[in-house]
Amino acid sequence: MDWVAQAEQLLYDGESIRETVPVGASGVVVTSHRLLAFTPDREGANFRQVDRPNVEGATYRTSGEFRFLQQAVKALVVGAVLVVAGTTVSLDGMVSGISLDSGGAAGAVGIGGMLGLLQSMLSLLAQLDDLLRLFGGLALAFGVVVLAVYVWSRERLLVIAVAGGDDIELTAPDDEGAVEQLRAAVVPGDEGAAPPSPPADDPLA
Repeated sequence: MDWVAQAEQLLYDGESIRETVPVGASGVVVTSHRLLAFTPDREGANFRQVDRPNVEGATYRTSGEFRFLQQAVKALVVGAVLVVAGTTVSLDGMVSGISLDSGGAAGAVGIGGMLGLLQSMLSLLAQLDDLLRLFGGLALAFGVVVLAVYVWSRERLLVIAVAGGDDIELTAPDDEGAVEQLRAAVVPGDEGAAPPSPPADDPLA
């Protein structure tokens, strides 16, 4: 049921509709007493009502999944550190001249196996700078992918600020005049004034 179009069924006695702003499957209806927000396409309740004195205004805001941005930054920082470390530190040059192969003498005293293990460790250490660059590149690639997911998750919202309660968020309509419509209908005598913007949860906004 399109409750935005049928909002008169929710009116109290003596209440009248002042403004209707449809937003896709959602919408906002401003009455003489309340603001009725219908949000069936978003998480949570499909309907919220707020007494008009508690409505502080409306504005646009860009929101995104901040956890993706955090993961992307961490991966990019770790990847950059590993690549720089693998590029600036030449471990193969440090251990290339070291050889623990002492021939039959080591076997005679029973430490040949230990020396062989140490030689294997030195061989791995010589490749450590290559491994640092490899894993650093993988971390950078992962960070770029997660950053792309974050950018894809961003969306523009129409936010109605509510005093003493959670703000109401709707997907921003294509009509840029929707905010001005709501401000003019909700705030008496303050049609041209813009309310303070709610805090953005998107650092790139």
